[in-house]
Amino acid sequence: MAMPADPDLILSVPPHMCAALAACEPSVAARAFAVFDPPASQLGSGGGTAHALHQAWRHSGADRFETWLNAQRRILVHGGGESRRLPAYAPTGKLFLPMPALRWARGQRLGQTLLDLNEPFLRQTLEGGGAQTRLLVSSGVVLLRSYAPLPPLPDADVVILGMWTSPEEAQRYGVLFVDPHQPQQLITFLQKPTPDEIRERSRDAAFLIDVGAWLLSERAVGCLLAKCGWDPRRQAFASGAGPAAYDLYGQWALSLGTQPAAADPDIAALTVAVVPVRDGQFYHFGATADLIESAYQLQNLVRDQTSLGEVSSLAQPRQFIQDSQFGAPVRLEKNHSLWVENSFVPATWTLASRHAITGVPANDWRLDLPAGTCLDFVPLEEDRWGVRGYGYADAFRGAAGDPATLWFERPAREWFRRRGIAWDDAGLDPAQDLQLAPLFPVLSHSELTAEFVAWLIAPQPAADAAYRAAWLAARRCSARELAQAANLQRLAAQRLALRRQVLPTMIGHGAKSVFYKLDLADTAQVLAASDAPLPADLPLSGDVLQAVHHQMFQAEVLRLRDDPAWRDVEAGSFELLRDAIVQPYRDEPVRPEFRLADDQIVWARSPVRIDLAGGWTDTPPYCLQHGGSVVNIALELNGQAPIQAFARRCAERTVTIRSIDLGLSETLRTYDDVGGYRGLGSGFAVAKAALALCGFHPQFNGGRFATLAEQLAQFGGGVDLSMLSAVPKGSGLGASSILSATVLGALSDLCNLGWDAQDIAARVSAVEQMLGSGGGWQDQFGGLLPGAKHLESQPGLSQRTVVRHLPAEFFASPEHQSRALLYYTGITRVAHDVLREIVRGMFLNEQGRLATLAAIGRNSRDCFDAIQLGDLPGYAAAIDRSWRLNQQLDSGTNPPEVAALVARIAPRAAALKLAGAGGGGFLYVLCHDADAALALRRELAADPPNPRARFFDMTASPAGLRVTRS
Repeated sequence: MAMPADPDLILSVPPHMCAALAACEPSVAARAFAVFDPPASQLGSGGGTAHALHQAWRHSGADRFETWLNAQRRILVHGGGESRRLPAYAPTGKLFLPMPALRWARGQRLGQTLLDLNEPFLRQTLEGGGAQTRLLVSSGVVLLRSYAPLPPLPDADVVILGMWTSPEEAQRYGVLFVDPHQPQQLITFLQKPTPDEIRERSRDAAFLIDVGAWLLSERAVGCLLAKCGWDPRRQAFASGAGPAAYDLYGQWALSLGTQPAAADPDIAALTVAVVPVRDGQFYHFGATADLIESAYQLQNLVRDQTSLGEVSSLAQPRQFIQDSQFGAPVRLEKNHSLWVENSFVPATWTLASRHAITGVPANDWRLDLPAGTCLDFVPLEEDRWGVRGYGYADAFRGAAGDPATLWFERPAREWFRRRGIAWDDAGLDPAQDLQLAPLFPVLSHSELTAEFVAWLIAPQPAADAAYRAAWLAARRCSARELAQAANLQRLAAQRLALRRQVLPTMIGHGAKSVFYKLDLADTAQVLAASDAPLPADLPLSGDVLQAVHHQMFQAEVLRLRDDPAWRDVEAGSFELLRDAIVQPYRDEPVRPEFRLADDQIVWARSPVRIDLAGGWTDTPPYCLQHGGSVVNIALELNGQAPIQAFARRCAERTVTIRSIDLGLSETLRTYDDVGGYRGLGSGFAVAKAALALCGFHPQFNGGRFATLAEQLAQFGGGVDLSMLSAVPKGSGLGASSILSATVLGALSDLCNLGWDAQDIAARVSAVEQMLGSGGGWQDQFGGLLPGAKHLESQPGLSQRTVVRHLPAEFFASPEHQSRALLYYTGITRVAHDVLREIVRGMFLNEQGRLATLAAIGRNSRDCFDAIQLGDLPGYAAAIDRSWRLNQQLDSGTNPPEVAALVARIAPRAAALKLAGAGGGGFLYVLCHDADAALALRRELAADPPNPRARFFDMTASPAGLRVTRS
């Protein structure tokens, strides 16, 4: 697979991984440019940055570096290095550390990597950078997270993210000393100062640690490259070969700030800002112990066990087992600090604590691992492995014969002494750095025995001349050579094979594990490619949503295996969700009673709604598991409430439904007629479902009557229901749901049911499930309640919604009124198929969809804040994000016909978005100013895209649903 020509993600990785990226991580290779530092070079982080950028520019084919740099924003992640303190992942680099699925999160993937977990935060940071930002440089050994959204980022040449911490913690990192009254102002940067120095400086300055995320402008990148020898006139480095060695943190950064540690006028000319990350977390993965401790802290971020379902959090020990056949008996405390990955560990192994066990091939050994012992089997050519034993805290640094240089957490020379091996016999130089010493035998599978492995790792090995001779005779590799010679395709193949083998067991324990929170679309691909049978059905007596996920997972596996039964199985999962939402109304039957005057007519009318931000988060099952958050506004069109319903009792013992706008009518005489609401093609499906929910069907009235005629006799007569929807079909204004709400409002009054807005909205959700269309709750709330509001629900089947009304003055202001337009595009798109596709992704916890939905929810709160503050530019930015996020969620939101119209409007628009699911219908436009709005109105009136397209006058509805009687 060829690397993309000019991606926005640049990765600096070990040389071996660079070559194997397409085979081992194809999804990353498809979106990133991978590069490695020249062999035997010591470029440092600054020189490495310059080299990576230079190589990416040359790969792109652009003429000049500066033109390439300004073409788009990019992320550069440094993930190379020798990984001496975490040797198991030196061949691939720490970017590709396999990370366990986090039990509190949805959409995690089996086999996910540190890069996968880190990339969303990095992209969010880059997107929030100021206008000057061209590059984000990040360290690949850390994971950054933030509970709270990042604050607005300053527009400076250098922006550095920092987190507050203690001097003891800070001594391991770069430290930002800032003005305590203006923490964005950097005073001094120091690399790994002592705690005493930090305390001394903190008398006059506050301090944060550099978390390894730097935003650089074009000027800052140019300055850094110049320090590495870049000549912009020649478009080349001074040496003619590549950049000079230079350290970003140990040299360049020392010259930043108002009181720099090292004076440099070129660097001092750059503007600098520090951004403290509020509620941020910073996890380091520099060493084996860091790997387990950081994974443990991540796994236990959520302490509220009631929010985790069946998967408890506090019971999680420091034990992580991934992609492994594992049978060894373990106890939570005795066997703490355990990392087993891509390995066969049979029941005949005895484990202690502080182990990292990686890459172990199939075996039936009887093996006893001493505490603090780690085992790593590195696949090499054909069927040979490099057998690496080491200590949990080993650093692989220092002369092999130095008493301070540790191997197996003891002086390295002790290993040789206890086995009777002289330096000369082994061909070793005691002055040689341990990283370069050939310590690790290379063996075939048939040569691997438990006894020999035990001899290699034993603290006090038995004297055995045969094993000593075998070790001396074997080809041996150093830690550096293992990283350079590893067969990464074999490594990845073994990991995937093990994942496929253990997946059925994981599914079998799904009710008590993280399984149903995984990205089930990705997991289905793993199972579908194996020979494993389809998982058995779950009993329906358990968790309904778990059963829904399970059945959709079954359907996805069948679909991937080209089994036509997948459609029926998928339909079953939708049916499960439908029953979960509708069943409460069957369990609590209602009895309609007529208490009005004989000649009274009930008249209900509602506005439509425009969703401004948060749409889709209100849709089951997403809202049931995450809660929903939406900002919308109720609108009257051309001076009227366009959705209306009229209800009265009539003498005939039948139910007559009329559609004023369609010119159709239908008479219902039996319960079967009322129950014929399934099938969205019927013009009266909404009315029939609403009538059923109001008690005119035995499923919802407790079966009190044998026939509809008998019930209507008790009611005192029949029902005459007329409806009007004065908006074009496929408008995106929520007309179908609002019509349901309006009909239910009219029937509630006619039948003395006493439902309020929350009751009606919940029943509209039931109507939509009964019709098979699905859908969320924001449409009905948008029409039921007046004006603009922020609607928010909590996870759970009962979607009781909190409503926060927004100031009407914002939308009535001349600034908004003169700039806001509502345009009917004349393009029709019905959202049912789109809805089904997106809901399928919700059922399957598709990572990309869930991430986009989470961003949509965050944006709704930004929109709410902007309206509350009267911040029109902030409001426009939120509308623009809504439009971009909706397209990200569904590519069909902006089809070619719509895109052509948007291209005409965009030059005059500060923001725009299509209403609802998009693809057509109404377009809300916020123009740059009143003149732009007037010019756009004239242009489209003179030259509309089609004969149906036209402007509508819109006003915020002051009342929402109104129900009156004659």
